[in-house]
Parts: sequence; C-alpha cells; structure tokens
Amino acid sequence: MTERARAWNHAARAAVCDVIEPWEHGAVLRATRYPTYYDFNLVRVEGDPAMSAQEIAAFADESLAGLEHRRVEVEDIGAAERLRPGFRALGWRTTRLVSMHHEQPPPPGPDVDVEEVPYDAVHDLRVAWHEEDFPGVDAGDHFAEARDVALQRNALILSVVENRVPVAFAQLERDGDDAEITQVFVHPRYRGGGRGTAMTRAAILAAGNAGDLWIVADDEDRPKELYSRLGFRPVWTWMECTRLP
Repeated sequence: MTERARAWNHAARAAVCDVIEPWEHGAVLRATRYPTYYDFNLVRVEGDPAMSAQEIAAFADESLAGLEHRRVEVEDIGAAERLRPGFRALGWRTTRLVSMHHEQPPPPGPDVDVEEVPYDAVHDLRVAWHEEDFPGVDAGDHFAEARDVALQRNALILSVVENRVPVAFAQLERDGDDAEITQVFVHPRYRGGGRGTAMTRAAILAAGNAGDLWIVADDEDRPKELYSRLGFRPVWTWMECTRLP
C-alpha cells in the first residue's frame, strides 16, 4: 500500500508539472506556469541520499533557481528524520506528513448541513488558511494558480454555509477511478462544532465508489485522528521541507 500511495503522489505531481528531471537521488519537478505553487516546484528525494541537509539545500538552490521558495520532499522517513535538524538549523520549515487510505465506511456524522458550492465561494477561507499557516508571507499569484490547477482537475468543493457565509470547506479531486480529499479547512472561529467531521464525511460519500480514496495529514497534529475515526488508515509517512520566500 505504501507504493500505491507514492505512485498516487507522483501521478498527481506529473499531471501538473511540465518539467520532471531525474537526478541521482530522485527528481526535480517544475510547473513553469505556476511558480508560486510549492507542491509542484520541488526537489524530490527518494531513498536515503547519504547527503547532509546543507548539501541538499545547495542542490535545491541550483535546481529551483528563479523561484522565491525552496521545497524538498524526502520520501524515506528515516532519512528525513536524520536530515530534519539540519534543515531546521538552516531556517527551513519541516512537516512530517502521512498519506492515509480510506478503508472503512464512516460512522454516522453530526447534524451539520454540507453543500456543494462554486470554487470561488470559499476564496475568503483560502485566504484565512494561508494567513494562519504562513503569517506575513505574501501569497503572490498562488490563489490564481491554485484555482487554475483545481479547475483543470475538476475539483469538487463542499462547504458548511451559515448565514449565507461559508465557514468551512473541503476539496475533492479525482483522477481516473481514484480520488483524494486534498483540502479540509474550518475557519478558526467555527472550530469544535463538528463541521470538519461533517465536511470530511461528505467528501468521502461524494467520492462514491472510488477505487482508492486518499487524504494527507500532518503526522504530528490532531486532524489525522479525525480521519482515522472516519475510516482512513495511515500507509506512508514522509517529510516536506520548505524555505519560505
């Protein structure tokens, strides 16, 4: 199942990136139309490269020249944990991520209405999410780039709307027979009322008979516990290392 998760991750990148160049320890990926979209402009490290964080960062500087950010994904979690202190010492943000596969039907959910909405209806929530995760960092053209990518992938947007204002949303994307819940966000003022559970559950049901259904969570944060309760099982852990602009 780990290899299926990695294959899904690679396929999602390949669907958007127009440059994928092999290097000794993985690949360099670029989406030249979307230079501020970190997920599609990165250095991928496959296996243990037997390099230091400083050496990998220097390679990323060369390979991602012209971009304001730097992103390195280390797919082997053992190698990633070895490299983590070095990246942090360089001022990079490191996030341990877990890919989870849906394997059990979700239990009955809270009595919270969820509806499908247009992509642009939740723009303010996307801005709030960016400000929460990247305080003080200018988003630049990211929102426009993310919108373009999502519409290309026929993203389905589900939202909890209260007093005509979206207060939470989830995004579901399909590729062939498989699907991924790529985003789940509840505005900070509305957390704790079951809205995140209701949206994630609705996204699972919207995926219908998908062959594989995936979601990615921060392995060191609480949402993965919610996803576990809704039938997801962790199958692959890796690390994302980012130098912000």
